[in-house]
Amino acid sequence: MSGHSQFALLTQRRFLPYFIVQALGAFNDNVYRQAIIGLLFFLGVGTAERSLYAILAPAIFIAPYFLFSAIAGQVAEKLEKQRLIVITTTMEIAIMSLAAAGFLLQNMPVLLVALFCTGVQSTLFGPVKYSVLPAILKPEELTGGNGLVEMGTSISILGGMIFGGLIFQLAGAHGPEVAATAIIALAVAGNLVARRIPRVDAGAPELKVNWNPLPETVAVLRMARRQPAVRNAILGVSWFWFFGTILTSQLPVYAELNLGGAAGSATLYIFVLALFSVGTGTGSLLCEKLSARTVEIGLVPLGAFGMSAFLLDLYFARSGLAPATGLDVAGFLRQPGSWRIVLDLLGIGVFAGFFVVPLFALIQSRSANSEMSRVFAALNIQNSGFIVLAALTALVAQQGLGWSSPQLFLALAIGNVLVAAWIFALVPEFLMRFLSWLLVRALYRLRIRGVEAHVPDEGAALIVCNHVSYMDALILAASIPRPVRFVMYYRIFNIPVMSWIFRTAKAIPIAGAKEDPALMRRAFDEIDATLAEGELVCIFPEGALTRDGAIAPFKSGVEKILERAAAAGRPVPVVPMALRGMWASMWSRRDSRLGRMRVPRRVRARVEVVAAPAVAASPASGPVTAEALEAQVRELRGDDA
Repeated sequence: MSGHSQFALLTQRRFLPYFIVQALGAFNDNVYRQAIIGLLFFLGVGTAERSLYAILAPAIFIAPYFLFSAIAGQVAEKLEKQRLIVITTTMEIAIMSLAAAGFLLQNMPVLLVALFCTGVQSTLFGPVKYSVLPAILKPEELTGGNGLVEMGTSISILGGMIFGGLIFQLAGAHGPEVAATAIIALAVAGNLVARRIPRVDAGAPELKVNWNPLPETVAVLRMARRQPAVRNAILGVSWFWFFGTILTSQLPVYAELNLGGAAGSATLYIFVLALFSVGTGTGSLLCEKLSARTVEIGLVPLGAFGMSAFLLDLYFARSGLAPATGLDVAGFLRQPGSWRIVLDLLGIGVFAGFFVVPLFALIQSRSANSEMSRVFAALNIQNSGFIVLAALTALVAQQGLGWSSPQLFLALAIGNVLVAAWIFALVPEFLMRFLSWLLVRALYRLRIRGVEAHVPDEGAALIVCNHVSYMDALILAASIPRPVRFVMYYRIFNIPVMSWIFRTAKAIPIAGAKEDPALMRRAFDEIDATLAEGELVCIFPEGALTRDGAIAPFKSGVEKILERAAAAGRPVPVVPMALRGMWASMWSRRDSRLGRMRVPRRVRARVEVVAAPAVAASPASGPVTAEALEAQVRELRGDDA
């Protein structure tokens, strides 16, 4: 695993052109919106008119998401995705040409019409932006790819705001011409790069588009709510936008009143926004390393509570007015307590990255390819509602209740904990994955070999592995990019505390034929149904934990599973795996007496998960046998045959 890096994707044509296009789009949108503000100052427009624009512009930009997202999701499902990206970037050229005319004519109505059209174009691009990733990335690359996209988006938004804000300051009287040239050049560049994106097949080419947005909006929202995990992942992403909208909307006032920024200067505001953006980008990139290249939703609770912890500390770091005013960035950094504020803003961003990246990856991994664009259309609709709600909440809190920015931060931190706890209560899988992630990362240093290469990216497969400790299922779950359903001995399944984790993970308890024949039959039926649905199932064919560290003979249950699948006309491949280094674990039976676990000999022991190529029955080789699988697992583990 250590040899892999998400940055390698930036050298590959399947990802790099797409990454550049989405980054250029985010950059250009923000250059355009900030350049409009620059034009208002250039024209000498008064404070009242600028305030009116500040209210109108977000509403104008976000309205198309409400109106057209459902249609956009259908179009993104029906069309070949590279073609659609080229179409949307061609639209951007036309829209930015209209906007350029608005700058040259210094005509605000034209600029606002172009802003609405930009919202339409973003609405059409939105569903394809994330639904394309599962088509161009492997399951183990989803977290890293989403991390790069979130990092690119955060930095592009920040860079666009800075560049757009500087155009009129640096260009002076030529500001309108420079702004017009810049936005057209960026749009053309995006379109040229979009043509380098490889072909990506449509998710549902036979789909009949319903052009009536109202019933289709209801339909896509219902579609997105079918799976509880996906539904609540969407809720989590929308909450992220609510959280981010309130936080970033307060930063200009917070920078001036509470940090002492110079009145009328955006320097300190841009600095604190940059801290949050860089933090978010950094957290997004770290997700791949922390998740070991799986879709690790255990990072979501970590991100949620980290966001609240740093936001709470930001409140206590500076809850009142700044002790000094008229400060630039250097002057602020010389003030007592300033570095604590810097670390808090960075920390909020880092944990926000931990929160949102796995949610996007989860939606992608759990949504059907033929529905994914419409699921993301539903996400965009809900995000828009949460953004509007966030703006109204901030307005009521400040204008109606008279709250300061730090007080709003305090309320947001508490609200974030409550909403996160509610989401995790609705779908315990998030918290279960967090606990298992924490246990595995705290106790072991994982080395994974062959898993990405040999576990199929899609479709059913049976995984067989030696059984050494009570932690085996958690370690394998942390090593395999796809969700896995584990078959485990019912006595292990019923261990207090661990039982909650196993039940939430939908593990399948099994007993011996003499112990509980009914439970055994139910287990085989559930295994068969799970494989029929194209999922992964993992079994430990020894039937129990090893008592001496050696691999016990594999039982015939594995053959029965394969025979049932073959008899139904859907034979499944078998992926042999082996755990190495677990016998020294405190969770194994080594050196234990009377069932007591011993103290581990060292903290974070090295553990390996090794996989061999999948095997399948064939006319030449005959059926796959338990004996042959046992020999392969022994070889992987390093035992003598």
